[in-house]
Amino acid sequence: MKKITNVFIHPEEILSQLDLHDSMEVADFGCGNGYFSIPLAKVVVNGNVYALDVIKETLEAVESQANLKGIENIKTIHCNLEILNNSKLENESMDLVLMRNILFQSQKKAEIIKEANRVLKPNGKLILLEWIPGSSMAPKKGELISKDEAIELMKAEEIELDKELILDNQHYGLIFEK
Repeated sequence: MKKITNVFIHPEEILSQLDLHDSMEVADFGCGNGYFSIPLAKVVVNGNVYALDVIKETLEAVESQANLKGIENIKTIHCNLEILNNSKLENESMDLVLMRNILFQSQKKAEIIKEANRVLKPNGKLILLEWIPGSSMAPKKGELISKDEAIELMKAEEIELDKELILDNQHYGLIFEK
């Protein structure tokens, strides 16, 4: 498979690289406007997608999109992922946690990872998509995190790197396993 060179992550291209099945329980940490939540919900039709964000308006946008598209397996949760247990998800209840462009926005990266680890089932997968520090489109504000730094933070939580995803030239993508 060739490297994708456009500057935007396309959810369907990323999801096609994952081992997804239709009855998974998935948490989209920092879901924003549902860029990944909606496509995920179309794949895990017999499961659920929990779209979590700290901004209420983005959750309303996700709900609105889901309603327009007749998607009924998305549940939105307003929460601060930097606070342990604030996601309101049960311990070890998720097959997959997706984190896209969320860590660079936080000074409490380890806390977000701890929350992801708490909700992941044993052998669950954590997908991390982040900006490549120094890439042309990367935000100038925030605290960008390198691939190596991300791997070390995950190791501290006993979440191990499984493989890398093929992405655009602005982001890196890593699959971790609990």
